Amino acid sequence: MTMAGAFWRRSFPLLPAAEPREFETEPGTRVLAKCHWQTEPRRHSTIVLLHGLEGSSESGYMRGIAEKAFREGFNVIRVNQRNCGGTDHLTPTLYNSGLSGDMRAIVAELIERDQLPEIFAVGFSMGGNLVLKMAGEMAGGAPSEVRGVVAVCPAANLAACADALNERQNIIYQRHFVRSLKKHTRVKAALFPERYPLNGLDGVRTVREFDDAITAKFCGYRDADDYYYRASALRVADAIRVPTILIAAQDDPIVPIQTLRDENLTSNRHITIVTPQYGGHGGFISRETGDERFWVEARIVEYCVAKRTI
Repeated sequence: MTMAGAFWRRSFPLLPAAEPREFETEPGTRVLAKCHWQTEPRRHSTIVLLHGLEGSSESGYMRGIAEKAFREGFNVIRVNQRNCGGTDHLTPTLYNSGLSGDMRAIVAELIERDQLPEIFAVGFSMGGNLVLKMAGEMAGGAPSEVRGVVAVCPAANLAACADALNERQNIIYQRHFVRSLKKHTRVKAALFPERYPLNGLDGVRTVREFDDAITAKFCGYRDADDYYYRASALRVADAIRVPTILIAAQDDPIVPIQTLRDENLTSNRHITIVTPQYGGHGGFISRETGDERFWVEARIVEYCVAKRTI
């Protein structure tokens, strides 16, 4: 399921052309989003999408959800995390799983500048951790315009996910992420050589080693363990007060299902957890055709339709 979801060839004939827009999430840092606006956007609910590790706004699941949601009358905003989707030049910083403030800044701008009345935050994997972390940090102070959060295969316990990647059966995923992260880091270092000396990068073989050598060093964490603790949404999930749904497969090779059975999640009445037996990491490909082929995308839109009021 994981591999099929990543490599399934898809087209999106019903997704209209996107309008690019940059959001300044903190001084000196901009992120690029691809926006699909309905006529009279303020009369429609909005879904803000955030991709996973080493993905982008162009990832298949991002466009698949966008197409389905737009047909259902939503504005859709496909956000690139910092440096993703060819945006390394928009910030001198690196992206990491603790930057929930970026999503929060985007949501705030959509509310204040665009006056959008209803917003749903949707994230996959790393993006799922970020939207959950944002909701937990907002706690009871979440803007009334934030009507719901959807986290698919959320890496809410980063240490457990790093350990899962290190298991023998997951070597193909580990190698993929490490290769991509190292390539991305070298691009960044070429743009900002004085900021990112890459001594030791060649010796990195695992995601945990990368987070020790690069993420922690350049993103203000003591080491990988400190990063995993401070950036994991699980730490603040008990404070979530907006309607939230988590969807993860029991056979997910990257996000151990037991991490989503933590009391911080299961005891929170604002959180619904859906764990089908199969689906892999973000795959969820069904035997059905049409919209139901990519099962989780249909469930995301279905959830937001049920929660919207306009």
